[in-house]
Amino acid sequence: MTIRSLALSTAVLCIAAPAFAEDSFPATLAGHALIPAATFIAPPADAPKDAAISGKFTGAARVMEPETVVGDTGANHGKRPTGMKLPFKGQPLQGLSGFAMTRAEDGSIYVLTDNGFGTKANSPDAMLFFHRLMPNFDTGAVEVKETVFLHDPDFKVPFRIAYEGTDSRYLTGADFDTESIQLLNGEVWIGDEFGPYIIRAALDGKVMAVYPTMMGETVLKGPDTAGISAVSVMGKDWTVQRSGGYEGMALQPGSNLLWALFEKPLLGEDGKPEGTFLRSLAFDPAKGEWTGAGFKFALADGATAIGDFNFIDATRALVIERDNGEGAASLKCAGDPMPDCFPAPAMVKRIVLIDTASVDADGFVRRIGHIDLMDIADPDAKARLETVGGTAGKFTFPFFTIEDVMQVDDTHIMVAVDNNLPYSSGRALDKAADNEFILLSVPEFLAAK
Repeated sequence: MTIRSLALSTAVLCIAAPAFAEDSFPATLAGHALIPAATFIAPPADAPKDAAISGKFTGAARVMEPETVVGDTGANHGKRPTGMKLPFKGQPLQGLSGFAMTRAEDGSIYVLTDNGFGTKANSPDAMLFFHRLMPNFDTGAVEVKETVFLHDPDFKVPFRIAYEGTDSRYLTGADFDTESIQLLNGEVWIGDEFGPYIIRAALDGKVMAVYPTMMGETVLKGPDTAGISAVSVMGKDWTVQRSGGYEGMALQPGSNLLWALFEKPLLGEDGKPEGTFLRSLAFDPAKGEWTGAGFKFALADGATAIGDFNFIDATRALVIERDNGEGAASLKCAGDPMPDCFPAPAMVKRIVLIDTASVDADGFVRRIGHIDLMDIADPDAKARLETVGGTAGKFTFPFFTIEDVMQVDDTHIMVAVDNNLPYSSGRALDKAADNEFILLSVPEFLAAK
C-alpha cells in the first residue's frame, strides 16, 4: 500500500488545513468538444411511464406539461433565465459527474451522469445511468456510444427505491446521487453522495452490491441517508454534509484500491465543519471492505469543494478543486444582481496534482502544484464557443461544477463540466451551459514530482 494508513476516528478534530505554497503550471487548449445542453435520451422500453417526462417535481408542486417552467440560475446566481424549460421530454444527457480512469476496449470513456436535478426530493423521475462517450476534438462532436441504466432486479439496494414496485426496478435520483465511477475487472464501481455509498454494478447496469461508508467502527451518514429522520441532530446522527459525499473516487493502479474523496468537510459534534479539508477513505473492492487507510486534502483559499479525482500513476493523482462561482470575473455585479452581470463569478477552478505517497504527520497529502482553469492559453484558437466577458487569446472554464478529469497521455489531460441542466450557465449570461470537454496540453504539470 502506497498511502499511509491513518488512525481515523469520529472525534471532533477541528484542525485547520495547513498553509502551503505550491507551483502553478501553464495549460494550453489543445481541443474543445461539446454535447449541446438540449440533448435528451429515451428511457428504456420497460421503464415506468413516469420516466418518459423528467423534471416534473422541481417546483413546489408536480408539473405535468412539458416545457412550461422556466429554468434559471437560482438565487445565488441572480435567477437569470437559461433558455431551457422543464419538465423535459425524455431524460437529459447532462450532469456529467465523473470519468473512469480505464477506457473501454474501443477507446471510449466511461462517464457518469448524476442524480438529475440536484436533490433527492426533486429527482424521482430522473433515471440514473452511465455512458461510453467518444469526444472528437477535430470535429468538436462527442459520440454517445452507449448509455447504460442502473437497475436493481435482485434487491441489493438496502432501502425502498422510488420504482420499488416495478418489474424493472430502475434507479432514480431519489435513490442515489451518483457522482464518481471506475471500471475494475469488468464491473463498474460508483461513488454516491446521499449515503454515502459505494455501488458495485455489472456493465449492463445491474446492481450487485451496495456498501455503506465505515470510518473506523462508525457508519458515516448524511441528511439524505435512508432512515435519517426530520428530527435528527446534525453532527451526531449524521456527519456528512448534504451534497458532500463521494464527489471523487479514484482507482489506484497496482493496489486496485478505491479512494473515495468527500466533496465537502465532515461535520463535528457541534454541527460545524471539522476543518478546511476533505477526507479520503480507502475501500478494497476485492474484499468489499474499508481498509482504515485515508488522508486529508487541504482546500486552497476560496475553494469550497472538489469535483473529481483520478490517479495518473501509482501514487500521483489529479483533483478538481473549485469554488461555487460561475461566469467571467470581468462581469461581476457591482451591486444588486442584474441580467447583464454575474453575482458570484468563477474564481477558483483548478486541477491539483497531489502525491499520495507523501502524507504528513497530521494526515495531509502533499499538493505538488496546480493548473488554473481560468487562465488557459489558446494561441491556436481552438475554442469553439465565445465567453461573455472573456479575453482574446485566453480560454476559461467558468462553470459552477466542473466534475470530470482524467489523464489522456504523458502530456495531456481531459476535463469536462457538469452543466446542472437547466440551472447553470457560465459561458454566457442567459444560455444553459453545454456539456463541454476540453483537451489540455500540460506536459510540465504531468511531469511534476
